[in-house]
Amino acid sequence: MYQMEDLIRAYQFNLDEIKQYVIAHYPISDEEKEDTLNWFSGLANQMRKENISTKGHLDEVQTYVSDLAKIHWSLIKSDKTYFEHYQKAKPHIVQLVIEAGEDAPSNEIQVCLNAVYGLLLAKLRGREIPKDMDEATDAFGNVLSYLNWIYFYNQEKSVREN
Repeated sequence: MYQMEDLIRAYQFNLDEIKQYVIAHYPISDEEKEDTLNWFSGLANQMRKENISTKGHLDEVQTYVSDLAKIHWSLIKSDKTYFEHYQKAKPHIVQLVIEAGEDAPSNEIQVCLNAVYGLLLAKLRGREIPKDMDEATDAFGNVLSYLNWIYFYNQEKSVREN
C-alpha cells in the first residue's frame, strides 16, 4: 500500500495519468482496468480526506501495522521460532532507531516495514545497497513473513470459529 500511496503522489493525484501510464499496462481486462481505476480513485480520495497528500500513510494501513505490532509483542513472549527471527533483526532495528533519532517510528514493526520498503525503492532507483542493509532487510523480511503468517492464520481461525 505504501507503494500505491507514493504512486498516487508521484502522479500528483492525476487519475487520467495513472490510467494512461500505469493501469493501461496491466495485463487485465478492460473491466478490471476500470475497477482498478476506481480503486485508485477511492484511495486518492481517502488520502486527501486524511490529509496525507504529501507524506504519511492511510489510517487503515496503520491500523494493520498496529495489529501486527501487538502480535509481535505477544509472540516475543510465547513463540520460540518468532523470538529467534526477532533476535536476528533486533540489532538492525536498534541501529535504525538510533539513526532516525526523533523521527524514529513508533514501533519495531514500523521500523521493519520502512526498511524493507526503503530497500525496494532504492533498488527501483538503481542505487547500490550496502551489504549490511541487505542482511538487515533479510532479517526484517523473516520477522514480517512470520507475522503475516500468524496474522492470516488467526483471521482464518476466527472465521472458522464463528
